[in-house]
Amino acid sequence: QRVALGRALASRPPLLLADEPTGSLDEATGAEVLQLLLELLDDSPTSLLMVTHSPGVAARLAEKALLCGGRLAGAGER
Repeated sequence: QRVALGRALASRPPLLLADEPTGSLDEATGAEVLQLLLELLDDSPTSLLMVTHSPGVAARLAEKALLCGGRLAGAGER
């Protein structure tokens, strides 16, 4: 996952799409990858659109939208 993120960010895209970037990782590795991703994006003009089923991962994002049953159930900042 780290290599894939590095490759995706190397060209400095304006938008990075991430579908469950921590989904297949154990909890500790997933936390490391998420922290690395957030640190890289802090120093970058790239925006992140990420899909996750993990409330813990979603809670760490700056802005979020919560969907339930295909409907917007909530939105806001961290």
